[in-house]
Amino acid sequence: MPSVRTTLFFVGLASVAFCHQTPLNVAEEPWTSKYGPQIDLPFTGPLSFAHLPYARCLDDASEAFNIALLGLPFDTGVSYRPGARFGPYGIRSGSRRQRELRGYTMAWASNPYLQGSKIMDCGDVPVSPFDNALAVEQIEAAYTTLLERPIASQKQGTFSSAHLARDGKEHPRIISLGGDHTIVLPILRSLHKVYGPVSVIHFDAHLDTWPGVGYPGSNSAQAEVTHGTFFWVAAREGLMSNNSIHAGIRCKLNGIEDIHHDESVGFELITTDHIDDYGVADIIRRIRTRVGDSPVYLSLDIDVLDPGLAPATGTPEAGGWTMREVKRIIRGLSGLNFVGVDLVEVSPSYDHAEITGIAAADLVHEFLSMLMADTPILTKEAVRGSKDEL
Repeated sequence: MPSVRTTLFFVGLASVAFCHQTPLNVAEEPWTSKYGPQIDLPFTGPLSFAHLPYARCLDDASEAFNIALLGLPFDTGVSYRPGARFGPYGIRSGSRRQRELRGYTMAWASNPYLQGSKIMDCGDVPVSPFDNALAVEQIEAAYTTLLERPIASQKQGTFSSAHLARDGKEHPRIISLGGDHTIVLPILRSLHKVYGPVSVIHFDAHLDTWPGVGYPGSNSAQAEVTHGTFFWVAAREGLMSNNSIHAGIRCKLNGIEDIHHDESVGFELITTDHIDDYGVADIIRRIRTRVGDSPVYLSLDIDVLDPGLAPATGTPEAGGWTMREVKRIIRGLSGLNFVGVDLVEVSPSYDHAEITGIAAADLVHEFLSMLMADTPILTKEAVRGSKDEL
């Protein structure tokens, strides 16, 4: 058996030999010399949104950002079909054909990734799938953590949130990938610490303002917090201003009393049929007028789309808007004081050929462009209307 001295001698000898190795020149190796860098193709590579830089931002504060994409895989607040915990995965998978250097769109006449803002995929929050109260606390803690991080640069289009924030400082903006719609309650709690009450633009087939008291199965305080009651809870906590608005509503109701209750929570209502009767331009006008210059949070439930176009969701409702209609409305909202955005209720197990995931990922690209733009992209109808007013 070799002595300790002999063993140390050979270890030292190996270390010296390693230190004197000639560094490898990757450029001269067969692959790189012939074909160049090992790039990710649309169907290869680690799964991040649009192949963006990825980090577990909650653990790593070294990577500053202006806009973060954050997965919130929570779905135990649903009233019908579960599965939205896989939503962040489904949205990222649907984004695989997107990438930073191919992000220019004719509608926006810009590429959101080349506007000077650092955009990062910050991974998913490891929320508890067993304890709803704990999961809601975890989401709030994670969102608050990233919201309080310093921004990477002052360039966010020309948008600045400093004048909106209570501390007078610039804060990052977060695009949350749900998850069921319950995630908005802890998000609004986090935003309230920085901005106070915010106005909400809510794209959805459902009101989500129903009172938790008396809701079937709501026999405990935590059971009152669901994906159909969270706005009611948020209003009771004073997290929203009284000038929020729904868009795309078409669900069945208990009666007209649901509408009266919804108004008391602070919402104006635009139904799905409004687009046929009055057009996209009028919807844009009503939304912009309603929220004004307040801090704005935009929440989009994928079920605002018709289930023929986005079947992978927990509570589908027939007769929804088309993808093209929703995108045109979003383009008319740029320039508002957006402090955060989410896309929720994608449940990939109900999808076919990834059509919902692809649609959701495309909407996230629209969100990025919206956050970068300073003025709305007007429809021809809106342009004609403005000329008529002049």
